[in-house]
Amino acid sequence: MKAIIGDKIVIKGHHVGEPVQEAEILAVEGANGEPPYRVRWDMDGHEGLYFPGTDALITHHPEGFGQI
Repeated sequence: MKAIIGDKIVIKGHHVGEPVQEAEILAVEGANGEPPYRVRWDMDGHEGLYFPGTDALITHHPEGFGQI
């Protein structure tokens, strides 16, 4: 799993009715885009270090995002 700052972590609910959880990647702590990631969870704004499991997906931001 590889990511860059600005990508999103998406975790789908494991049971019917559970919401999707999303977090923005604020920093990549591992080498070459690998985990762990410092993230901010959309649901409550909580920030922390995250080690993704097999249920996590990365959605990449559009090319050129955040560039001037």
